[in-house]
Amino acid sequence: MFKVELKLNIMKKLVTLVFAAILGSGLTVAALWQLGQLDNSKTVKIEHLNTNNMVNGALYSANASGQFIPLNFKEISKNVMEGVVHIRATQTSSGQMVESRNYGQPFHSPFDQFFKDEFFDGFFGPRFHFENPNHQQRGPQLRVGTGSGVIINNEGYIVTNNHVIDNADDIEVTLHDNRKYKAVVVGTDPSTDLALIQIKEKDLPTLKMINSDEVEVGEWVLAVGNPFNLNSTVTAGIVSAKARNINILKEKSAIESFIQTDAAINPGNSGGALVNLQGGLVGINTAIASPTGAYSGYGFAIPSNIVGKVVEDLLKYGVVQRGYLGVLIRDVDGNLAKEKELEITKGVYVDSLLEMSAAREAGIKVGDVILKVNETEVKTSPELQEMIGRHRPGDKIILAIHRDGDDKEITVELKNEDGNSKLVEKESNEVFNILGAEFEDIPKKTAKKLEIEGGAKVKSLFAGKLKKHTDIKEGFIITKAAGKDVRSVKELLAVLEKEKGGVLLEGVYEDYPGEYFYAIGL
Repeated sequence: MFKVELKLNIMKKLVTLVFAAILGSGLTVAALWQLGQLDNSKTVKIEHLNTNNMVNGALYSANASGQFIPLNFKEISKNVMEGVVHIRATQTSSGQMVESRNYGQPFHSPFDQFFKDEFFDGFFGPRFHFENPNHQQRGPQLRVGTGSGVIINNEGYIVTNNHVIDNADDIEVTLHDNRKYKAVVVGTDPSTDLALIQIKEKDLPTLKMINSDEVEVGEWVLAVGNPFNLNSTVTAGIVSAKARNINILKEKSAIESFIQTDAAINPGNSGGALVNLQGGLVGINTAIASPTGAYSGYGFAIPSNIVGKVVEDLLKYGVVQRGYLGVLIRDVDGNLAKEKELEITKGVYVDSLLEMSAAREAGIKVGDVILKVNETEVKTSPELQEMIGRHRPGDKIILAIHRDGDDKEITVELKNEDGNSKLVEKESNEVFNILGAEFEDIPKKTAKKLEIEGGAKVKSLFAGKLKKHTDIKEGFIITKAAGKDVRSVKELLAVLEKEKGGVLLEGVYEDYPGEYFYAIGL
């Protein structure tokens, strides 16, 4: 700080005005004129900040030559927008209005809200509107939702949120240059609200993932997506928190460890990109905290480390391989530390153990406090869930725990949800992706009950030919395809891969009498 002392008197009015202009002190000419009427013995002190000592880190950045230039997001935005797509998901309804799923939480999926007379307000879940402008409820109606997606490699693979494409009969992807494609679902993971889809195109612009563990609170980020059907929108903000659990995912094995940001995220941003100032993918935008359904300060993104693990599993195994500790946990805080007479006030408290769990077999006990996973500190339950969720059954991890005043390390071999360390693989290929279905073999007990030799059961349906062109339901057991017997998923695949044109699927439902037939075109 420095001080400028001005002796003002009536004879120096003009000089005073000059000083006022130079100093830019914010004093008006009228104010100085009045000061000039004061007694000559009065002294006015004007204090200024010495800007030479100020840090303007938020105002400048370094260019390629290392020169400091005013901070802007022009180049980053140009590059990132090329790798973010617009997704239109269409579902054919029976003519009944479907309401949003209200989970009683003030958190919203930024799925597109649609125009009627005004924007609808609602909670987590797809938002739909009728294509029929008169909203007539007779016959099948089209319900359409939109969201965003991120191109992750040049083979046409796109990651988005599961809720963006969930239950869709048809998925259309629009690139930044307005090219449009039909997409097939490669796989989904409702427990993280992620889905992987693919379009038939190559040499596409992509976004590269970065290590989300290295992203820090206070770091600049950009959110890129298609809010309110406004294509290619970029907003800027900072990472305002990490490892947030907002209880928005209702899956049994849900993993919530969101990156929180104040970059504006709105309905339609779901599945879009959250990137850093180098254009690296920090996370996939998923939800907003809002009393109205629109942006009011907080958005949440799935960290890229979780995204990468899910995508890798879907591509390699056709299903997400998730390791489990088999423990019920609580965050350690001052109250819990006092209640349990703990000597520490941070970490994750083991409240109970499941039977035959990986943690129990490794020697973890009720009352242990987990402090680290493979040398990475965990302070909260979401952080621990995220770290474990990045591993597969059979992986060995080292837990640093606090027990009875002592710290120790325990090696744990993770198990899957069924309590064993085996990886689960499913038949996943282009034919099944085109059909939009996941199949599984039926147990021998079920085959005996239905008096059949075996079959391939429709476990789940995605956007594809089966949903679009037939009324087939999940649970249908295929016993014949193109006139050939089918006793397993592998046999079904072998038949379909050789067929061209129309194919007739024959089979039964476990809980409905009679045989059923569905015709599809390959």
